[in-house]
Amino acid sequence: MDKVENIRSFVIKFITELLYFIRRIKNMPKFFVKNNQINDDKVTITGEDVNHIKNVLRLNIDDDIQVCNLETAENYMCGITKINNEAVECNIFKTINSESESNIHINVFQGIPKSDKMELIIQKAVELGANEITPVEMKRCVAKIDDKTKVKKISRWQKISEVAAKQCGRDIVPKINDVTNIKNICNLTKEYDIVLLAYENEEENTLKNELLKLKDKTNAKLKIGIIIGPEGGIDIEEVETLKDNGAKVITLGKRILRTETVAFVLTSIIMYELADLGGNI
Repeated sequence: MDKVENIRSFVIKFITELLYFIRRIKNMPKFFVKNNQINDDKVTITGEDVNHIKNVLRLNIDDDIQVCNLETAENYMCGITKINNEAVECNIFKTINSESESNIHINVFQGIPKSDKMELIIQKAVELGANEITPVEMKRCVAKIDDKTKVKKISRWQKISEVAAKQCGRDIVPKINDVTNIKNICNLTKEYDIVLLAYENEEENTLKNELLKLKDKTNAKLKIGIIIGPEGGIDIEEVETLKDNGAKVITLGKRILRTETVAFVLTSIIMYELADLGGNI
C-alpha cells in the first residue's frame, strides 16, 4: 500500500511540476537572437529589446526569459545575469522543445490596402501561422507606395511582424517581402504546391475543393500562396493572367469579405483543414 501511495505521490508531483513549467514558458517574455549572440551557454541581447526588458517589462537579474535563435529556431529558457543600457546578458539553463511552427508554409500576397489595414493584416496573419507576407501592387489599389517611402514602410511592417511573432510564441519572424506585382507572382507560381486566388465573382470552385486535393499529397512541407485583392477587388485581366499561370481561383461563399478579413479566413481554414499534414490547429 505504501509503495502505491509513493508512486501516486510521485506522479502527482511530476504532473504538477510539468504543468507549472509549461505555464511559465507560455507566460515568459520571448526574444529573438542570432547565432553570433550565443556563445556556449551564454546569450547577449542587444538593440531595442534591451529597453523593452529593462524599462517596459522591468525585469531584473535572476528573472527568466525565453530566447529563440532565428537561424536555427531553437528555443532556450534563460536566466538574466547582467543588465545595462547596451545589453542584457543571460545564461541558458534549458533547451525548450517548441512545436509552434507548422509544416505548412503560407505566403500571403496582399493587394496593398488603404490606411493602416496592412498592419492589422500582418499582425493577424503572423499570429495564425503565415510565413511570409508580400505586398502587391494591383490595378485597383487606391493606396500607392512610392520609392521614397517603400523602404520605410517595409521596415515598419517587418517590425510589426517581429512584435506579433514574439507575442504569439513563433519560432521565426515571418518575412515582409518587397512590394511586387502580378507579373512577378506569375513567375513564382511553380514554386508552390498551390496558389489560391480569392475572387468575389467566382461561383463554382470552392476553397474546400482545392484543399481536398492537397490532402492527397505526401509532401513533408506544403508551400501555399494566397492572393488577395485590395478594397476594389482584383481586375478581371489580372484574374485571367494569374489563372493562365496556374493560380486556382476560388470563392469564399455568398458574402463579400473585406480585404483585411480574407487573409485571416484563408490562413485559419488552411491550417485547420490540413492539420494532419503538419498544422497545429
